[in-house]
Amino acid sequence: MANTFYDKQIKNRNFLSPSGFQFNLARAPKVDFFSNSARIPGIQLGEIMVGNYLKTVPVPGDQIQFEDLTLSFIVDENLENYLEIHNWIYGLGYPKSVDQFITLAKDPETSEIDNLKQFSDGTLTILNSNFNPMAYVKFSDMFPVSLSTLEFSAQENDYTYFTATVTFKYLLYEILDTKFKVRTSSINSS
Repeated sequence: MANTFYDKQIKNRNFLSPSGFQFNLARAPKVDFFSNSARIPGIQLGEIMVGNYLKTVPVPGDQIQFEDLTLSFIVDENLENYLEIHNWIYGLGYPKSVDQFITLAKDPETSEIDNLKQFSDGTLTILNSNFNPMAYVKFSDMFPVSLSTLEFSAQENDYTYFTATVTFKYLLYEILDTKFKVRTSSINSS
């Protein structure tokens, strides 16, 4: 007879490392290499309060709210990765003229306007203790909503390199296994 208590326990006793990740952003590939901080955003399910003759009780709602995705990256000396995000936000907001959005949305090969160019998909690759991919967090229809400042100071004595933080909104994210199928607790990451 199998011992069901131990059959339900975690088989892999290794811990997940906070430094075991890679981030890829299709629309801003220069940010990828320099990413130094990312997190799987939290999710929250709303509830509906249903009344009965004894009291009002909460039941699961039908809408999930996703927290924003925040990504930090080291800024390169020529500001190339910073400008990828900066110009993306600038084009979405077109502070001078609508032409800025047209430039953002124009397909370089066909010169046609593609409204989907304002969005990008991104993938957070989670690495196991051997630094091999064990899961992917796929973000759909991302767009940046804020980019941190770069504060210059002549009073700095040590060399510390700039780190910028960008915040994204997105449609949804899914945690996938290495075969890009939705990951559940019973799926192996082989």
